[in-house]
Amino acid sequence: MRSFVLYIIIFCSLNVFSQPSERRMTREEYIQTYKDDAVKEMLQHGVPASITLAQGILESGNGNSPLAKYANNHFGIKCHKEWDGPTFIQDDDAKNECFRKYKTVLESYSDHSLFIKNRKWYTQLFELKTTDYKGWAYGLKKAGYATEPKYAEMLIDLIEKNKLYELDKISTIQNYTASSSPTKITPEFKALKHNVNLINKRKCVYLNHGDSFKNISKEFDVEIIYLKKYNDWNEEFSLKEGDIIYLQPKRKKAQEEFHVVKAGETLHSISQKYGIKQKKLEDRNLMDANSKLFPGDKIQLNSTK
Repeated sequence: MRSFVLYIIIFCSLNVFSQPSERRMTREEYIQTYKDDAVKEMLQHGVPASITLAQGILESGNGNSPLAKYANNHFGIKCHKEWDGPTFIQDDDAKNECFRKYKTVLESYSDHSLFIKNRKWYTQLFELKTTDYKGWAYGLKKAGYATEPKYAEMLIDLIEKNKLYELDKISTIQNYTASSSPTKITPEFKALKHNVNLINKRKCVYLNHGDSFKNISKEFDVEIIYLKKYNDWNEEFSLKEGDIIYLQPKRKKAQEEFHVVKAGETLHSISQKYGIKQKKLEDRNLMDANSKLFPGDKIQLNSTK
């Protein structure tokens, strides 16, 4: 995670990436713009909406930091070894550090939830209630999320001054009305119908009966053209219940070394099973999309055949 103290010094005193004429988002505007995303993530992954919003405010300077403006990264998440998506380079704890770059701010919010949910040193936080924002704030600091000594107190102060704790009381989307929101606008918001899973550290969902690219696109705010690209989609294919659909690009390698083919499997179905780009499978096994597979064949997932 990026150094919070260093960001404050650089951003407040220099702000070299932004032009003086650029309009800066206010804190109130930031809360109104992204509170829906924070609630959505809380209902799906269990991170309190108040904590997510407060961290976004602190880490992105109300959405005005260079990282937020040019990379849609509102939480200062660095690349780490598992990231093979777009990147944004800037000085932080060291020169030319690598940060994750997202197509949308919602992707940043979702990745923030998964970043916390899938790291073992944050596991104990999920034993707390989502309404225990103080416990979450001190727990994040203790687990090493930020180096700022007063990080927990700063989160709590933001939450209490802006009444963000009201968002944590929302247990179902039907309860999400203007009266329960710290702003006066009733959001247009739909409950998620799919749980987000991780395969090979890539976000995906399992299709329900009657699902289409259109409804998945609307639910997760990912354009259909990208969904098809992420899933190596051929228009001759058809969607069916239980299919895996990735919400972000698959990886170049799998965690397993090889796969033994079962009856009816194809390179595409194997690429979906392990979260690997189909073209990488083809190149690695000296095949193409039309290659016929036979039960017992060994498909290399990481090294060239």
